[in-house]
Amino acid sequence: MFPDDANDPTVDALLLSYRMNGGVNLEGPNMLPSRDAVAAVAKDVLALFFPGYFGEGPIDPDRLPTETAHRLRVLRSRLLQQIERAVHGTGLDGEHVLRVFEGSLPSIRELLMSDVAAAFEGDPAARSEDEVILAYPGIVAVAIQRVAHALHAAGVPLVPRMLTEWAHGATGIDIHPGAAIGASFFIDHGTGVVIGETCVIGAHVKIYQGVTLGAKSFPKDSDGHAVKGLKRHPNVRDRVTIYAGATLLGDIEIGAGSTIGSNVWLLESVPPGSSIRSPDAAPTVRTPIVK
Repeated sequence: MFPDDANDPTVDALLLSYRMNGGVNLEGPNMLPSRDAVAAVAKDVLALFFPGYFGEGPIDPDRLPTETAHRLRVLRSRLLQQIERAVHGTGLDGEHVLRVFEGSLPSIRELLMSDVAAAFEGDPAARSEDEVILAYPGIVAVAIQRVAHALHAAGVPLVPRMLTEWAHGATGIDIHPGAAIGASFFIDHGTGVVIGETCVIGAHVKIYQGVTLGAKSFPKDSDGHAVKGLKRHPNVRDRVTIYAGATLLGDIEIGAGSTIGSNVWLLESVPPGSSIRSPDAAPTVRTPIVK
């Protein structure tokens, strides 16, 4: 026989652990955002950006205005609650943050449609932009990251990272909400891609599976604590292609129009037009052909 709830030693031990070690999200003024609610926000965003592709299926054209208004109301209500939980005690006004964020939604969608076009043009296996939206994990990951980036830029804690971690779990692509990403960005295949917080990525950049845009070991202060807030990830300029398995670390510059080969380990900046190949990763600059 198991003990009843009032005399269960396991319950007592867990309650003691809660008191001693924390890790409990209690209802009240300091209540934290909900993982399940933030996951629902991610799905709301995808359904709003791509009507008929995410959610319950195709939408009657005559109902599109009504359906769009309904989905925006649902997103507004759910996201406001999570933002207000996250910004409690920070001095930020959750409703103001939400209004600014809403105003950015059309421009975010424009960027996403440029990403869809880049994927279709950049992958010979893609048969249509519909296929890209429905089946390419990179579109999901980048869509959620662009939303999370807007919230991160507004100073909202927790929620942006929770959104990108939901996308990470759904796609295998890990993009920090702090990363700044230009238009027409294409992640092909995607599994194992990692893009760090202070990355700056230009327009028309294409990367493949297993690419890491990461940081080297970071400095510590006199007490041995990591110094945070420093620029520590690569700048990848326009029209760069980075092939599978490449690792680029630190605050380095990848010049426009460069190609980084598979499995390259790169710790230094390279000039525009470079072609970096494994194993020696020695940069070679392409010379323009004079006709």
